[in-house]
Amino acid sequence: MKKVLLLGASGMIAPHLMVGLEPHYEFRLADVKPHPDSRDILSVDVTDYAQVRDAAQGMDAIMNFTVNRPNPELSFQVNTKGALHVMKVAAELGIKKVLHSGPQLLRTYYDHEFEMSDVPRAPGIGYYGVTKMLSYEICRTYANAYGIQTVCFVFNGLGANPEERNYGKDFPPFTIVWEDLQHACRLALDIESVPDNYQEFNMLSFEGHGKYNVDKARRILGFELTQKWEDYFKREV
Repeated sequence: MKKVLLLGASGMIAPHLMVGLEPHYEFRLADVKPHPDSRDILSVDVTDYAQVRDAAQGMDAIMNFTVNRPNPELSFQVNTKGALHVMKVAAELGIKKVLHSGPQLLRTYYDHEFEMSDVPRAPGIGYYGVTKMLSYEICRTYANAYGIQTVCFVFNGLGANPEERNYGKDFPPFTIVWEDLQHACRLALDIESVPDNYQEFNMLSFEGHGKYNVDKARRILGFELTQKWEDYFKREV
């Protein structure tokens, strides 16, 4: 089984991915805080290069789901410098697969458009968006320089699947449900290579609005939605 270091294992994303990933990979869970399900956690601060390097010893891949939003100092240290540490460690240890994640950086600029897949980023001046945009550039640069196959998933929201009919409501834009993100992570961990060693992919489970799509993920990763989730929001007639 492929050995995977999961950074940010106690955060808002990673615990929801384990049910779909753990049967297929051998995980080393790492974070600075206890796991919400009381799992054994390796204490790793992503802002400390030596800690990341020690945690990554013997790993085949690194998944980086660490994030900080509200603190202006920590957000740069975690989001930007943390990404730098992950990529430097991968280069030093010869790890050839990294999964990165972050917010989409285009919605407010492209909401009037349709069929948007792979368009130029528009991060604006928001501090969180800028720190994550810098992390994308760091990942891309190291991926190209060292041949690290790096996949970056971008989204506007994450959450549970609808589970029941939501008549009269609208599905959220640019949001992915856990089952689809689990599927995407498996594809990214297993794919041999991606073009230019680095690719960013829209991750969303609701395409019915016709604005944003996952066509690039379909084309390169072989991704498909695990269900047609917008069917849960159909209007009664």
